[in-house]
Amino acid sequence: MTQRLHLVFGGELVDPTKNVFKDVDDIHIVGMFPDYASAYDAWKAEAQRTVDNAHMRYYIAHIHRLRDEEAAASSTEELG
Repeated sequence: MTQRLHLVFGGELVDPTKNVFKDVDDIHIVGMFPDYASAYDAWKAEAQRTVDNAHMRYYIAHIHRLRDEEAAASSTEELG
């Protein structure tokens, strides 16, 4: 069975309309998860916990795509 790792992380953004963190050293790493469902649950919990701060954003990174050369490239790979 293929393992599909997901990383959940977040932090405060400079501007809520952009994806630029205010302080990269202060990024909150929630954790690495073995499947999307558990990553989504962790993401949702953190997003709901910080809902009162419009500048806080949490993301799910599909780590398994970084090691799968057959998968289509994501928009984040183009930022590099």
